[in-house]
Amino acid sequence: MQAQSDADLLRASAARVDAAMAAFEPPLPLAVAFSGGADSSALLLACHARWPGQVRAIHVHHGLQAAADEFQRHCEQLCARHGIALKVCAIDARNVQGQSPEDAARQGRYQALIDAATQSWVDDEGRELEPVCSIALAQHADDQVETLLLALSRGAGVAGLAAMPFQWERAGLQWFRPLLAVPGQALRDWLMQRDVAW
Repeated sequence: MQAQSDADLLRASAARVDAAMAAFEPPLPLAVAFSGGADSSALLLACHARWPGQVRAIHVHHGLQAAADEFQRHCEQLCARHGIALKVCAIDARNVQGQSPEDAARQGRYQALIDAATQSWVDDEGRELEPVCSIALAQHADDQVETLLLALSRGAGVAGLAAMPFQWERAGLQWFRPLLAVPGQALRDWLMQRDVAW
């Protein structure tokens, strides 16, 4: 009986991802920022299931961790297995004087996503694909809480306590965070239901 109720809990948790995706209506084609972690893996595969042939992946290789090459290989393998076009962007994410390492990585990552999204795309057979119209990021409910707590700890005023936006425009692209109402555990449960490693 306990195993059945664990399975029910897993299904109910994973269903939160499906509900968020059902409400997500971006302009297509869509690129997903894909690190290879659980959050972006769930987002990429959920988008690919919903809009096959209309989803691309962009992996940013920061070069800051010893395992960065392994992250890239994992992303390449997952995208090849599912027939998802992938671009890998290597960036120099080192910070300059007066800049935090996090800010340097974030700025480099956003610029790499913009550059990759606005370049031409080809499939495995060399056919040109339609240009990307929008980009999806995999921040979720836990990230939203963390952002708020960081802002509070830094003494942010009312404006500084604003939550991460669900949608915005930058560099002629529509940007989305479709998973902001979904806990991180639900994303991992969704992947476990599908036997997908991250």
